[in-house]
Amino acid sequence: MSSFEMIVPALAEALEKRGYSALTPVQKAVLEPELGEADALVSAQTGSGKTVAFGLAVAPTLLGDAQRFANAGAPLGLVVV
Repeated sequence: MSSFEMIVPALAEALEKRGYSALTPVQKAVLEPELGEADALVSAQTGSGKTVAFGLAVAPTLLGDAQRFANAGAPLGLVVV
């Protein structure tokens, strides 16, 4: 089973092109079905993959049925750090 199996194919492809071979624990955690579309507070060490985790968490909602993002005229999401 691919470690990117639960990710939108276009995002999995982009991660692989950037050298990712597996998800970190924090990235796996945000993909758990129990989280659903709930707000998330993620606390983890620097370098643990939080930035990618937030992208993975919001991407399915932002993409809807599309496979790739179209050019947006405005921000699509907000991550407060």
